[in-house]
Amino acid sequence: MAATRNVLFIMCDQLRRDHLGCYGHPYLRTRNIDALAARGVRFDNAFVTSGVCGPSRMSYYTGRTMSSHGANWNRVPLSIGEITLGEYLQRHGRTLALAGKTHVLTDIGGFERLEIARSSKLGQRLSTGSFHELDRYDGHHEPGRESGYPAFLRQHGYDSDTPWSDFVISVEDDAGATHSGWKMRNVRWPSRVAEPHSETAYMTDQAIRYIEQQGDEPWALHLSYVKPHWPYVAPRPYHSMYSLDQCLPLARRTSELENAHPVLAAYRTQEECINFSREEVSNTVRPVYQGLIQQIDDHLGRLWETLERLGRWRDTLIVFTADHGDFLGDHWLGEKEQFYDTVQRVPMIVHDPSPQADATRGTVEARFMSGIDVVPTVLDALGLPRFEERVEGVSVLPLTRGAAVADWRDYVVSELDYSFRGARLALGRGPSECRGWMVRDARWKYVHWLGYRPQLFDLTADPDEFVDLGADPAHEAVRVRMHGKLADWYGTLKQRITLDNPTVESKTNTHKQWGVFFGEW
Repeated sequence: MAATRNVLFIMCDQLRRDHLGCYGHPYLRTRNIDALAARGVRFDNAFVTSGVCGPSRMSYYTGRTMSSHGANWNRVPLSIGEITLGEYLQRHGRTLALAGKTHVLTDIGGFERLEIARSSKLGQRLSTGSFHELDRYDGHHEPGRESGYPAFLRQHGYDSDTPWSDFVISVEDDAGATHSGWKMRNVRWPSRVAEPHSETAYMTDQAIRYIEQQGDEPWALHLSYVKPHWPYVAPRPYHSMYSLDQCLPLARRTSELENAHPVLAAYRTQEECINFSREEVSNTVRPVYQGLIQQIDDHLGRLWETLERLGRWRDTLIVFTADHGDFLGDHWLGEKEQFYDTVQRVPMIVHDPSPQADATRGTVEARFMSGIDVVPTVLDALGLPRFEERVEGVSVLPLTRGAAVADWRDYVVSELDYSFRGARLALGRGPSECRGWMVRDARWKYVHWLGYRPQLFDLTADPDEFVDLGADPAHEAVRVRMHGKLADWYGTLKQRITLDNPTVESKTNTHKQWGVFFGEW
């Protein structure tokens, strides 16, 4: 019997890797996340498949790259033909519960084409990406019937038809006046909700309640926090827990603005980048961003105590990660998307309960991991089929268990489609002309842009990625070699997904059995 009976997949939205104690932040007191790293393996080179919430999450949920699953932006539905972790588990009598955010959008066109009613049992399952939604809460807009959070807030005295807007992301200044947290200038003041009623506290409560209700029955839960994603509004005391001198210095140089790559230059004309280029903006947001991370860590402590009390550490696979990072003004950028490590390289901690993993507990793994590896890791831990004809990631359990692995990947790839962004208009590009691909190995980062020159960074000499060598004649051979890796990667994408590999093996060279006798003399 597999040591893993339960799965806890925790994701934070827009959490930077360098903003955790175990990843080197000098001031953030993330003792609970650090404690998880001490119980498991901390992956030092984990990367997302796209620096955008939607496509990154769809890769986490399907085990497939953005090019394969096709949901290449937040507004793009996941195809009804894609299979998620929830569906894989359902095929084997398991349920994948959700507390929090997914970004799954219903493929309405697919429903209409196949004449599937959204109100049907199948329609409801496919609409949610095969998650059992305990409480769906995306944290971008006023929650509706998918979440119990609005009713919870009203029960605790937040009397409003729109309690999220009026209390959760609104602040109260020193004079008692109310302001919207959508304006970043206001986030230095605390949210109008008490900390126990905040988003992070509420969703942690949902996770704890579900685990307690399961008793000794096996369970799988995706706890997906909406923070530290914007609006960067924190409840008291987290809004003022950190000072600016406890924040990391901005990673940017004025030289980056000289002869900048056209796509980067276009991005820097967008409102969030213009604002985050101003120190007063980044200086206001960064301390609160750290407070939001501290709040998550403190509530994870409650969750760890629940696992301890119920004896669940011994049989629960835990994966802790983020869907991408946040620039916060680094490289003169706001938000995410671009291919700098600030956004693409994420925290990834895996607690494998198997005794085989005892020797690696508390260690750091330098080999590359990708978001597409979560699905096969979960399936492997539960002893389920790996669906290798479709899933493009690989299980990391050989790494957590110290196995000798001779052919592990030596680079990762990430993708971007910026068709929906203002940068497309600034560049005068069509919706099909806005693609970029990053290939990143231990030393080099190469970015291929459709219609523009590439970018190249020497991560050994320039770890902060300040010097773009994409047009340097002396590095042409490196660019050619890295582009070759991108071509090799494309050749690994799974295109034959309607038949599994055992079927292919059973039908290889069997044409005569089917009455086909070509080539005989």
